[in-house]
Amino acid sequence: MNRWFTEVLDAHVAIERWLGQGEGDVESLLSRFSADYSMIPLSGAPLDAAALRAFFSAAGGSRPGLAIEVDSLSLVAEWPTGAVVGYRETQTTTQETTVRWSTVVFELHEGAPRWRHLHETRQA
Repeated sequence: MNRWFTEVLDAHVAIERWLGQGEGDVESLLSRFSADYSMIPLSGAPLDAAALRAFFSAAGGSRPGLAIEVDSLSLVAEWPTGAVVGYRETQTTTQETTVRWSTVVFELHEGAPRWRHLHETRQA
């Protein structure tokens, strides 16, 4: 498995643990994201690195029972210092299930993948 796919999977395990059980280190989780991070979430309202930090810092354990499944990973493009990866993400709690298709732009920072931009689209 390539490093980009590994990062997508590992990040979602960390997010599931943090949001679902309040386990893990929020600073370690946040270190996966670029200081220039941007996101278009399901709501459509753009989110930047500061908003992401505020969300994760406040949300540890806020979604009890959260399970995240990632599949259908595809390498859209790759270059020496980054990549674009697409994937499907299914989030399940005791109350609901949401399915989204996501596209992430990665950049390398000191040899490690960093999330630079993420765009999510809800699957009907």
